[in-house]
Amino acid sequence: MSTAANLDVVEAARGAVVPLDSKVLVEKESLPTQGSEASVGEYHSAEALRGPNGEVYPTAEELETLRRVKGPINWVIYTIAFIELCERFAYYGTTAVFVNFISEPLPFGSTTGSVGLNPDAEAQPGALGKGQQASTGLVLFNNFWSYLMPLIGGYMADTYWGKYKTIHVAVAIATFGHIILIIAALPPVIANPSGSLGCFSVGLIFFGIGVGFFKANISPMIAEQYEAEQARPIIKVTKKGERVIVDPVLTISVIYMRYYFCINVGSLVGQISMGVYPLSFGPPLQILLAFEQIPSRLDPDIRGESKYVRHPPTGSVLGKATSLFFLAWKKNGYKWSSKGGFWEAVKPSKIPESERPSWMTFDDAWVDEVRRGFKACSVFVWYPIYWLSYGQLNNNLISQASTMELGGVPNDIVHNLDPIALLIFIPICDKLLYPALRRLGFNLTPIKKITAGFFLGTMSMMVAAIIQHYIYMKSPCRATDGYGYVDDCPAKPDLTVWIQTPAYVLIALSEIAASITGLEYAFTKAPKNMRGLVTGVFWFAQAFSSAIAQAFVSLSTDPLLVWLYTTVAIISALGGIGFFFNFRQLDKEEEALNALPDSVFKGSKTKEAPELAGAAEI
Repeated sequence: MSTAANLDVVEAARGAVVPLDSKVLVEKESLPTQGSEASVGEYHSAEALRGPNGEVYPTAEELETLRRVKGPINWVIYTIAFIELCERFAYYGTTAVFVNFISEPLPFGSTTGSVGLNPDAEAQPGALGKGQQASTGLVLFNNFWSYLMPLIGGYMADTYWGKYKTIHVAVAIATFGHIILIIAALPPVIANPSGSLGCFSVGLIFFGIGVGFFKANISPMIAEQYEAEQARPIIKVTKKGERVIVDPVLTISVIYMRYYFCINVGSLVGQISMGVYPLSFGPPLQILLAFEQIPSRLDPDIRGESKYVRHPPTGSVLGKATSLFFLAWKKNGYKWSSKGGFWEAVKPSKIPESERPSWMTFDDAWVDEVRRGFKACSVFVWYPIYWLSYGQLNNNLISQASTMELGGVPNDIVHNLDPIALLIFIPICDKLLYPALRRLGFNLTPIKKITAGFFLGTMSMMVAAIIQHYIYMKSPCRATDGYGYVDDCPAKPDLTVWIQTPAYVLIALSEIAASITGLEYAFTKAPKNMRGLVTGVFWFAQAFSSAIAQAFVSLSTDPLLVWLYTTVAIISALGGIGFFFNFRQLDKEEEALNALPDSVFKGSKTKEAPELAGAAEI
């Protein structure tokens, strides 16, 4: 099937209804019944739906009974994943040096921040010497800013630029931010720590804008490539004669698993290469600057650019969605729920034409899509609690590593155990665990996976708290009857840094359960003309979590770190319990939400027929 030319045909086939502006017919066709001369496995019903290209759609009974499998994944999808790999190399390779750059002082005799030929195996690279609280605060700000910007980047893509153009704009802005960070890391600049810190902070602003604009659009764009090929479930007969459902939602889930795998390849290579680079902070950032531009400089034919499905911007629909919500709230007596359904009263078919607001130029199906999108956003409201535990990965756990025996390994290399664990466990989940659970009939829905992510994050923080307790208790400077922490103790406890491994592995498993699933949920539940914005809402949860984490900065110092990890663990556990009980009913609607018919409403840039608002009545 061609891509851009046939998008309307594909979208029409996704639902059980045909759009008004489409000439596609979805035909009913009699199929061989049991006992006829049909080959093994062909029986399923006396009647089935066939799509415009002859594909067979499953019946309601088959949706309940047949095994689901993923569909074929086009190579073009992997080219987009490679572009994300390059961007993550640049991002994580840059941020890998942030903690030491800010918190640690210049090593003796160094002007660049590197350890160089320092004979002390435990020596740390550094530059500004501002301490752990300053580094934690700035790292949290960078996380907040980088994950606030997807809201704007998603809106700009949906409304004005489209995802493809917005990604190019993002690369240009991030490149400019890199240049400023390079300047902040030059030896003459770091000689003045306050001036370097100011320049560094300005660089973070532009760096975060580029990162945010990129993140809001690259993940929905990669899934749209598959959606253009197969937008709804179809029946397939395997070589063994088994009738199975080729499920696009399941395939998109697999695509996001492999996309996240590529993210962590870039993350791992970037962090390790920058963490062990021996010369200075400036040259690594220059390398990253060059690498950041690789996606935009590669020949379009090599990248597969000419093959990409590109959805044009549709104009602003955010105003319509917001107005729809407040109208529903008003019609339901300013209550958040209604026996008849909160959104039912504002479907165009339920409102006489003479009473419809002027902005109501959409159909009933779009109201259902908006309802589904709001449900997804309500799920993301709980994500800041989850990200609290994940956020310790990029600051406090790095600092914790520096207080143990490193054995010559830089402390900011140890936290690469997280992407290493992800590269091990993502294929295991993709190829073994999830398929095995499906064969056993266990429906591992998004809500269940996200709940598991909360509790895995909780367990990770429990491990971190226990490690911190023993760091204090085994301090060589500890008085026999004291708690353990001693200011300016010159010696480290007899603990190897690798005891952090379980904490990082648990965080990695929680990412598979919660982070990957969140990206999938944002794509599959958002209205098609609001995918960038809803993805931005998903990432904004991480920004909000960074803002909440600022409240814990006062605990990010000795001897309070045990309390920090314990508090985060308790909050994460309570969040997981609250999340599951709040969304257990939504969990039961998963299949129905994925099966909604597509709306024919595209946006304000689409020429709309006068009868569009009443389409559902026909």
